[in-house]
Amino acid sequence: MDQRYPLGFGRYAPSPSGDLHLGNLRTALLAWAFARRDGLGFHMRVENLDERSRLHFAKRQLEDVETLGIDWDGPVAYQSENVARYQEVFAELARADAVYECYCTRRELADVVNAPHRPPGAYAGTCRNLTDDQRGAGRAKVAALHRGVAYRLRSEVDELTVTDRQLGDYTGVVDDFVVRRGDGIFAYNFAAIVDDADAGVTQVVRGDDLLPSTPRQVYMQQVLGVSTPQYAHVPLVLNTAGQRLAKRDGAVTLRELGELGWSPADIVQLLAVSLGMTPVRSAAEFLEVFDPVELPREPWKLDVEGLKDGPGAYFS
Repeated sequence: MDQRYPLGFGRYAPSPSGDLHLGNLRTALLAWAFARRDGLGFHMRVENLDERSRLHFAKRQLEDVETLGIDWDGPVAYQSENVARYQEVFAELARADAVYECYCTRRELADVVNAPHRPPGAYAGTCRNLTDDQRGAGRAKVAALHRGVAYRLRSEVDELTVTDRQLGDYTGVVDDFVVRRGDGIFAYNFAAIVDDADAGVTQVVRGDDLLPSTPRQVYMQQVLGVSTPQYAHVPLVLNTAGQRLAKRDGAVTLRELGELGWSPADIVQLLAVSLGMTPVRSAAEFLEVFDPVELPREPWKLDVEGLKDGPGAYFS
């Protein structure tokens, strides 16, 4: 444990598949404020295992959060540099017979999602208890598709209740979820848990769209014998159609807004106002007035068109 932060760490962990938009930046600011308010350190982790990840986007994302005044402790962690650790933990699961091979194709999985008597998105355990001959046929099937087998966790529960700091108790599905994909990439529900445990993360603040995945992740923590951090899920930013904000909605990134006359201080003020807070102008001021109890539970519906005339018009 870092002696400076005996209570542990919060973290922000973006995926570098593009520039951060206002929703991402708001979550980053909140994750940082939660941690600093609670006397925690703050880790920055780049989740770049996915083939869509680009290091130039990681650089831009880090520049953007730093521009807003968000700081972090220690070097930035990159998941791509931690693959050997994932392989080590995965090998322990395999030795304990806690994972099994899965040969299901995407089409077959789509049929499973629509199967009756199963929660939406839950895996039906199709490959869990196959004979040796059936496993051999499965390996031949995926080899013909020029990919490897996936590995799923052999879950012993169907659901789990977790307690969220902001939203209270939540009960969700725990199925035999993927630990390592057919292309050899370790899944988010596995890699993020290993990373958090190794880094001493004791608090996870993120968008509430990830709440349904939390029971799976807490169960993975239990299987690995690591501590469960405190979770706090915060509301998303939506467009006026009620859809999750995305870059396609227009001028929603730090750089795009900068071209329209928005300074970093203006954007901090925008984010603070969106949360019902005093219209502060810096991350340090945001932290001074931040109170998790007062955070809204509903999403912020953002009219992107209203940003295009600049901060003077928007705040008038």
